[in-house]
Amino acid sequence: MKAIRLHAPTGIEGLVYEDVPDAQPGLNDVLIKVAACGITHNELDWPVWKCRAGHPRAGIIPGHEVSGVVAALGYGTAGFAVGDEVFGLADQLRDGAAAEYIAVEARNLARKPRTLDHVQAAAVPRAGLTAWQALFDHGALTKGKTVVVHGAGGAVGSMAVQLARWAGARVIGTGREHSRSLAIELGADRYLALDTADRLEDVAGEADLVVDTVGGEVLTGSSVLLRPGGILVTIKAAAEFPTDRDDITKVVFVQVADRAQLSELARLIDEGHLRPQPGSVYPLADAVAAFTAKAAGGLPGRTVLRP
Repeated sequence: MKAIRLHAPTGIEGLVYEDVPDAQPGLNDVLIKVAACGITHNELDWPVWKCRAGHPRAGIIPGHEVSGVVAALGYGTAGFAVGDEVFGLADQLRDGAAAEYIAVEARNLARKPRTLDHVQAAAVPRAGLTAWQALFDHGALTKGKTVVVHGAGGAVGSMAVQLARWAGARVIGTGREHSRSLAIELGADRYLALDTADRLEDVAGEADLVVDTVGGEVLTGSSVLLRPGGILVTIKAAAEFPTDRDDITKVVFVQVADRAQLSELARLIDEGHLRPQPGSVYPLADAVAAFTAKAAGGLPGRTVLRP
């Protein structure tokens, strides 16, 4: 099969489009004929050069967000049938979906939202799961609470705005001015454009929860937003947490695949509560151009590869 492969941790310039051994489903795996693969601009820099057993990997296939059609089932796999349309988030320590086929653990997949095509569906898993887990698993968000979402116009932030709105929370988004209209359209009650005269201090003490997708000075300055007992959740570096509050909870996390949550995201999409943000679409063979463009910044939504 054809795939995009990286043979050493050299970044974008090391990506090659080549023939690789056909993917084979193992125990409890699903073999997917890939229709679309979502990529993250910095995933080539992640520490993924050893498998879970600790052995070095000779190469990696990137792109772990996938939407496609079940082509075969591994021994013991239940819950899916050949021909099912599925989407999900593959294990980062296994080969990804920048290929014609991928073998994925069945527990990391759910049935694709009926109302989305494969390109749209491939933009959901990482952003949707990250937003869900930040808000509900780590942030304990419930109806009537106030949440601040940093980076409200981004892939994760826009999902978080919509999920928080669906949950009945008051939503304050932050980001750049060009994202204001999108954040308000998706459900933010208020928006702070931090590249203008707006300041975090404008909503000081109003939040029960802050979800940060930005890091840096935005994260460092976020303690002012929280009421006593509030929660600050980030997907960035824990070293950037503010140190001036001991009456708030601070959480840094990496999202995990979860079939039940994927299924719930699919249901909310089909019912019209969530709208994913797919971006540019590239042929699989043009993966170098796709990663280069995404890394340069300015491309909205999730960049997607298609075999």
